[in-house]
Amino acid sequence: MKSMALGAGLALLLLLSSAAQARGTGYVFVSSEKDDQVVVLDGKTLERVAAIPTGKRPRWLQFDADKNKLFVAASNSNRIDIIDVASLKVERSIAGVEDPEIFDLSTDGRLLYISYEDDAEFGAVEIASGRRVAEVAVGEEPEGVKASPDGSTVYVTSEVANMVHVIDAESFQVKANILVDNRPRRFAITPDGREVWVTNELSGTVSIIDAAKNQVVGSIRFQPKGFRPEDVTPVGIVMTGDGRIAYITLGRANHVAVVDVPSRRITDLVLVGRRAWGLALSRDESRLFVANGLSDDLSVIDTASRRVIKSVPVGRVPHSVVVDD
Repeated sequence: MKSMALGAGLALLLLLSSAAQARGTGYVFVSSEKDDQVVVLDGKTLERVAAIPTGKRPRWLQFDADKNKLFVAASNSNRIDIIDVASLKVERSIAGVEDPEIFDLSTDGRLLYISYEDDAEFGAVEIASGRRVAEVAVGEEPEGVKASPDGSTVYVTSEVANMVHVIDAESFQVKANILVDNRPRRFAITPDGREVWVTNELSGTVSIIDAAKNQVVGSIRFQPKGFRPEDVTPVGIVMTGDGRIAYITLGRANHVAVVDVPSRRITDLVLVGRRAWGLALSRDESRLFVANGLSDDLSVIDTASRRVIKSVPVGRVPHSVVVDD
């Protein structure tokens, strides 16, 4: 009995130690679509630490709440890989997820909210079992998925229908369908939950939705000099913790737009690599990391000076970036 108790205690100690090591590694994780791996960089030196093999065509990346696990959409393997951040290895996969690209986690960490592009559906998958617990018909080619801060609502973009679908997270019923601009892609929600910002790739705009009314109440158009309108393709978006600044990647316009959220005014444009796509802020918001899909690198922006301080090769066609700090 003593031996069993000692073994159990040692196992618990190792588990807790692993969890402690996983938090705050300072690592930057970048998915590389063509290399079928997630590249890991040291957040301070920006040197490569590891390359984690994943399923085919890894795209969206997202941590769980404790940042012990990193979820990866392996699109061409029809699965979600789950990386253990402490060991930097794929510990298991959720199979049978057809062509996943973008997803979000429920606020209780129990479910994955996933868009099924080929089936024009939104789905909820139980992380522990891999069982699909909900299917909701939405517009053609759904992509972006975002849970509200209070967990009550899930927003889904439909690229072909030019709509945002508002889904009740308890009943999985569609509460509203909101018409936005052409080819909506990704979301950011203000910290108070009052506004939902949506990037529209083919319109070169962001639509701003009043979350209480489920209505578009504003729009921002990006027109950087020297670029044709069709090359201004906003996709990625992230906001500062206080909700005052939004950073938006402009795709083939090779810039990141800096927007003052209260006034909705574009305050700066930062030149980065080719086809700026995914982006992430460091915890202290001093650095912005931008994945450039056509120059195969990561631009690191100093947010105070709003200048790129370094470009780092991160494999072929980087898609998404997240920071564990």
